[in-house]
Amino acid sequence: MTFVPVIISLPIADRPTSHRFYRDGLGLETVGELADDGIPEPLQFVVNDGLRLMLIPTGGFGWVIGRHEVAPRGQSECVLSLSVASPADADAIVGRARAAGAEVVTEPAAQPWGYAGAFADPDGHLWMVSAEPES
Repeated sequence: MTFVPVIISLPIADRPTSHRFYRDGLGLETVGELADDGIPEPLQFVVNDGLRLMLIPTGGFGWVIGRHEVAPRGQSECVLSLSVASPADADAIVGRARAAGAEVVTEPAAQPWGYAGAFADPDGHLWMVSAEPES
């Protein structure tokens, strides 16, 4: 069985802030009809052909998770990872994210397994950007 696209849903505090961050900071394309506030509803971004990111205001996240609690800001249960072609691309994405309001958690640098940096989006969700090391 194949599921396309896979959708990752994240709770957010503020639609306009998150919309600007993912559109301008990460350069992701939004999909969907515009709501009265000029932002697509539901707020979804295309990450690639098989993956979408859906951002749901924290107050409305309960219909997805039922009795589970939304993790408090600063507590993460997962790290979302983006693989890029080169260390320069990783540097560029982390730089764009920082300029759009991300907190850089780990500056991009060579690691024993590759080249990577990590940042937290405006709601504290962690993203890692990695590339194969240059030869």
